[in-house]
Amino acid sequence: MPKSLHRLLCSITLIFSCGLAHSADGPQWLTCAGGDGPGKGKRIVLIAADQEYRSEQSMPMMAKILSTHHGFDCTVLFAVNDKGEVDPTMPVYPEKGKEFKEHRIPGLECLASADLVIFFPRLLTLPISERELIVKYIDSGKTIISIRTGNHGFHAALPYKINGKQVRWGEDVLGGSFLGHHGRWHVDSTRGIIVPEQKDHPILIGVSDIWGNSDVYRTYKEGTSLPTNCTALVWGQPLMGRKHDDPPNPKLQPLPVAWFKNWRTSEGKTARVFQCTMGSAHDLQSAGLRRLIINAAYWGMGMESAITPTRSVEIVGTYQPLESGFNYKELGVVPKPVSAYK
Repeated sequence: MPKSLHRLLCSITLIFSCGLAHSADGPQWLTCAGGDGPGKGKRIVLIAADQEYRSEQSMPMMAKILSTHHGFDCTVLFAVNDKGEVDPTMPVYPEKGKEFKEHRIPGLECLASADLVIFFPRLLTLPISERELIVKYIDSGKTIISIRTGNHGFHAALPYKINGKQVRWGEDVLGGSFLGHHGRWHVDSTRGIIVPEQKDHPILIGVSDIWGNSDVYRTYKEGTSLPTNCTALVWGQPLMGRKHDDPPNPKLQPLPVAWFKNWRTSEGKTARVFQCTMGSAHDLQSAGLRRLIINAAYWGMGMESAITPTRSVEIVGTYQPLESGFNYKELGVVPKPVSAYK
């Protein structure tokens, strides 16, 4: 499909409230038209493409909040299988005796008209044409937000070089990639601690009680720190269990779980970047975490003056996310049509 036609299709589908964009192959992505709010006329694309933390449930939920309570037009893109189904069970590495299939994300042409993209992929191997669309956005100077596994979102390298040097998505663009679990995977939870020196930053307006039942990610080697061009907003303290009021683990120090920085593109443009390594579907049941990410969206688009501590971040409709993990059969994770996430 020609690029111009795809962009027109993306725009036309936004007239529907949480509707579906169709092609000859059926529903391809989810759209939520913005209601009244400061975001009217702005467009956010959310990419739901991980296999562990149920982004296929959380990103539609966040899109409905951003459109209903804040006025942003939102489009949710999914990783799909050969049948066009949203499929969080697709392998990220070749399996012995099985054909390895590339992932694909229909609708990436929509990034060209986005004001902000929220990335939530994990170890994807995308066709080169799709990677090129992602690189074009990353190099545009527009806002970038990454959630949880987004910092190790691509297994096949992005075709992105500046001055002949390969750009690393996690380390260079975002300020840190996944190096390991800081504590016990799927056993610990995380209490977010606001950095006192940053308490008046616009992204933290109205933010309190950040907690999630996922563990803390390490993004830099022990004995070092965040890159100097990153500013930590929230530290994550590992807890001794997966309940809100569990005590902190005395053997594990807090590590940054949310920070911001700037990314300088190949043409010298400056993009605002926010990374949050919390963000499983269950983490996002925390109103404090939802507000943090929504405030970051405003900040990223230069809309700090529109951030208030009271604008709603309440969930629209029903939200009952499945548990995180790879034991798909036990958890009830199966490929589903895009329409299942409407």
